[in-house]
Amino acid sequence: MARPRPEKKSEPAVPIVSKILPMELQIGDRLVDEIGECEVVGPPYTTAGGKNARVRVQRVGQPGVTEIRIWVAHERISVKRATTEEGKR
Repeated sequence: MARPRPEKKSEPAVPIVSKILPMELQIGDRLVDEIGECEVVGPPYTTAGGKNARVRVQRVGQPGVTEIRIWVAHERISVKRATTEEGKR
């Protein structure tokens, strides 16, 4: 009879870089662009009949200073998302 397999230990969250639509952003996601690294601090919302997507972000290392980023709703953006659940992005 074969021995049972040992259970896998849970590993710490590993950031995953992916390209997503702006409306798929979640609080805690990190964006890197020409200005620097920013963290999403508010849920995304659309304006102009759903053609523009906006989200409130703050720079990493500068808490309290927030700004609103705007993207065209169909534009894909690169984000780093830390996930602990298996099977999710």
